[in-house]
Amino acid sequence: MLFLKNKILYLFLAIAILFSSCDKFNRLLKSTDYDLKLTKAKEYYDKEYYIKSSQLYEELIPVVKGTPKAEEVYYYYSWSEYNLGDYILSQYHFKNFTRQFPASTHAEECYFMNAYCYYLTSAPYKLDQTSTKNAINEFQSFIDIYTESTRIDSCNIIIDKLHAKLERKDYEIVKQYYKLSDWKATISVTQNFIKEYPSSNLNDEMMYMLIDSFYTLAINSIPQKKGERLDGAIENYIKFVELYPKSSYLSSAESIYSSIKRLKEKIN
Repeated sequence: MLFLKNKILYLFLAIAILFSSCDKFNRLLKSTDYDLKLTKAKEYYDKEYYIKSSQLYEELIPVVKGTPKAEEVYYYYSWSEYNLGDYILSQYHFKNFTRQFPASTHAEECYFMNAYCYYLTSAPYKLDQTSTKNAINEFQSFIDIYTESTRIDSCNIIIDKLHAKLERKDYEIVKQYYKLSDWKATISVTQNFIKEYPSSNLNDEMMYMLIDSFYTLAINSIPQKKGERLDGAIENYIKFVELYPKSSYLSSAESIYSSIKRLKEKIN
C-alpha cells in the first residue's frame, strides 16, 4: 500500500514538474528578452531539446536579421530542423544559409548538408526519383565548388549509390517492356540505358534483349521492314560478341543469330 502511495506521489510530482517546465518555456516564448532567448536556445540545442531550440531560433531569425548574430541563429535553426527529422525543410534552410552567408565558416558544411538532405529524402527506386536527381546535382555542385574539401570522397560514394538506384529503376523499366513484348519500346529504352550507363554490369543483358527485340520485331514485320530490323539485330549481335565474349547470354544470342541467318537467306 505504501509503495502504491509513493508511486502516485512520484507521478504527481513528475506531472507538476512537467507543467512547470512547460509554463516556464511558454513565458520564455512570450518574452521580449532576446538575449535570454538566444542563450536558452543554445542551451536547449546542446541538450538536444531540438523542438524548443527550433521554436526559439525561428522567433529570433527576424529579430537578429542584419546583425552579427544572424549567422549563428540561422545555422543552429537549420540544424535543429535537421535533428527533428524534417529533411525537406532543413534542406531548404541549409541551402539558403549558403546564399545568405557565403563567406561563413559553416558555408561548406551547409552546402554539403543541403545535398545530404536530398539524399535522405530519396525514395525507393520504384517511386519518383526527383530527390535522387537533385541530390546528385547538389553533390556534384559541391564537388565543383569545394575542390579541396575533405567531404569529396563521401560525395562520390553517395553519388555512386544514387546512380545505382536510378540504374535499377531504368533496368526495371526495360525488363517491363521486354516482358510485355513491346519490342519497339524495348529497343528504345534499352539503347537509352546503354547510353546512360555505359559501364553498367547489366549491359550484356541489355544487348541480348536488344538483339532479341530486333529479331522478334523483324519476324512480325511487313516485308519492307523485315530486312532493316534483322540488320539491326545482326549489328548488335556483332557488338555483343566483341564486348561480352564470356556472357551468360552468349549461347542464347548465338541461337538467335543462327535463326537470323536462315531468315536472311529466305528473304534474299
